[in-house]
Amino acid sequence: MSGTLASTRALWYLTRGSGAVTLVLLTSTVVLGITNSARWASPRWPRFVTERLHRNLSLLVLVFLALHVVTTVVDGYVPIRWLDAVVPFRSAYRPLWLGLGAVALDLLLAVLVTSLLRVRLGHGAWRAVHWLAYACWPVALVHGLGTGSDAGHAWMLAAAAAAAVAVLAAVWWRLGAPNGSVAAVAPLSEEVARHGRGR
Repeated sequence: MSGTLASTRALWYLTRGSGAVTLVLLTSTVVLGITNSARWASPRWPRFVTERLHRNLSLLVLVFLALHVVTTVVDGYVPIRWLDAVVPFRSAYRPLWLGLGAVALDLLLAVLVTSLLRVRLGHGAWRAVHWLAYACWPVALVHGLGTGSDAGHAWMLAAAAAAAVAVLAAVWWRLGAPNGSVAAVAPLSEEVARHGRGR
């Protein structure tokens, strides 16, 4: 019995920790994507560093998100099924807040699949889907604040506030950058693809 309790507690901590880390990493990738869309670089920080850092952090987001989902379902403390992780708003437990988590997961999966198939997709369709990466961030943020067991703690509220400030500051900076406009904020994945094609 004590072993089961210890296992459940470990899964609970893993779920909480992986969710918080996912939010931090996702925030970082969004900020890097916005920065790179302005083609910003300096002698000490060339553009390819931003591109590669964004790509590697994006992969880490997927790893920690997978860990978050798996530990949430396997824990069994609350009735969350595998289907609830991908089909929004059908969970018996906090359907709205968990539904937003499923929406964020689905958006990231769409970005991942189209990245893997980008050679077969038209550039316009591929680019349009990659705009979902930006939509995923606020949905994930609200999901964490709505259902996370740490949502009421000062450290989590501070992390969420810092994430919001970072993204809003990046958007504000991007709109003030040369040639900056809402339409010019292209997803970083497009920039990475261009870099890979040698453009």
